[in-house]
Amino acid sequence: MGRMTLDELRKLREQKRRDMSPRDNTGKTAQIIIGMGTCGLAAGAKETFDAFVAALVELRLEHVAVRQTGCMGLCYSEPTVEVVVPGMPTVVYGKVNAEVARRIVQKHLVDRRLVDDHIYDKPAADWTTARPAAAPDTNKR
Repeated sequence: MGRMTLDELRKLREQKRRDMSPRDNTGKTAQIIIGMGTCGLAAGAKETFDAFVAALVELRLEHVAVRQTGCMGLCYSEPTVEVVVPGMPTVVYGKVNAEVARRIVQKHLVDRRLVDDHIYDKPAADWTTARPAAAPDTNKR
């Protein structure tokens, strides 16, 4: 690469800022967290990460941050991806390749529906609020 003019450098800086924007958490309301431990990387998590970033940029979903983390403990279902969206259950999707990543962006983030065939984990409802108020006490004699 030869010498660049000041305008070319400014354009390059702005392009790199746009490219990094999905990774910046500032002001974001939703998160995609991709397991990128050794097992995830071996299963293709880098390509999954790139597919999420590309889909978010393509659809201009600027409210979503893409982050990486280590192993999520679900090595058998790598690459794994946790999706956190306000007003929806937090879900861990498994076996997420580039095609599934695009489906998750469209269906979960845009249409606000779960991608049922790739859910590998989701937290249960809090048992203190989920149990009936008049539950019988079975410990009485």
